[in-house]
Amino acid sequence: MPTTTKHENIALLNMMSSDNLDDDLKSVQLHFPSDRRLQSDGACVEERVRTSRGDLLVAVRGNRSKRAIITYHDLGLNYAANFQAFFNFVDIRAILDQFCIYHVNAPGQEEGSAPLPEDYIYPTIDELASQIDFVLGHFGIRSFIGFGVGAGANVLARYALVSPNKVDALALINCTSTQAGWTEWLYQKINTRQLRSSGMTQGALDYLMWHHFGRSTEDRNHDLSHVYKECFSHVNPINLSMFIDAYLRRTDLGIGRDTNTIKVPVLNMTGSLSPHVDDTVTFNGRLEPSKTSWLNISDCGMVLEEQPNKIAEAFRLFLQGEGLCR
Repeated sequence: MPTTTKHENIALLNMMSSDNLDDDLKSVQLHFPSDRRLQSDGACVEERVRTSRGDLLVAVRGNRSKRAIITYHDLGLNYAANFQAFFNFVDIRAILDQFCIYHVNAPGQEEGSAPLPEDYIYPTIDELASQIDFVLGHFGIRSFIGFGVGAGANVLARYALVSPNKVDALALINCTSTQAGWTEWLYQKINTRQLRSSGMTQGALDYLMWHHFGRSTEDRNHDLSHVYKECFSHVNPINLSMFIDAYLRRTDLGIGRDTNTIKVPVLNMTGSLSPHVDDTVTFNGRLEPSKTSWLNISDCGMVLEEQPNKIAEAFRLFLQGEGLCR
């Protein structure tokens, strides 16, 4: 090393006293990711929509002059718990500027909901589907893109079957097209009785975790499992039992490729570890092949939480393919 360079380096080192280094280190701050929340983050404007079977809570996000996306949640969840994280995901936010999202909450399933009246008769799944007409009328929506999960996917599929002219396309996750089988009927009957008599029991909690994630959830993602167990433990158990019972009593969609079927384009999705894979296969076999795409995402059960990037990409390509977004 040349003598001049050596002296310059020594001078620089002498300038860097321990006090200076301490000052630099003090300016470094640790940043921790925020806690995962399944409650509303305030990004939506919540409105009550009057229907023939009581009020619905609808949460609106975006410019209402733009094309509508209507979401419908699954059992044990509400709009925030089921969709908030996904629609905040960076890959999906890139296309959200082109849409206004209307999150529909099933009766009594919203955050902090009081118990429904004792004499309240919960709507059937077909009646839940018919309530969407009141949402369209309230907000002046002519047609929409449906995005549903589980029970919510079944509700949106029923609506599209009856009113195809008001539905542009459907993106459905874990959609079941048949009536409840004996195994589902037995487990859900036990759960609804427990929820009504004892609140959120361990048995009901375990069933909800299996319904959403499949098996071995804690092995795949312990933190996510903990967050959802906390979420389910704060659900109003009486109201949830009514929603589950309505879904349990659902009728077969009565569709088939050679008979009456859903006429709008459908993106039919599931996760390989979901307990509903066979249901989506059956549903897919009853849809028109030219208007249907079936997507099975590997190594996950609850696809919106475990693989949001893949769902976001599939949803974007689906909408672009149908000419519904840029």
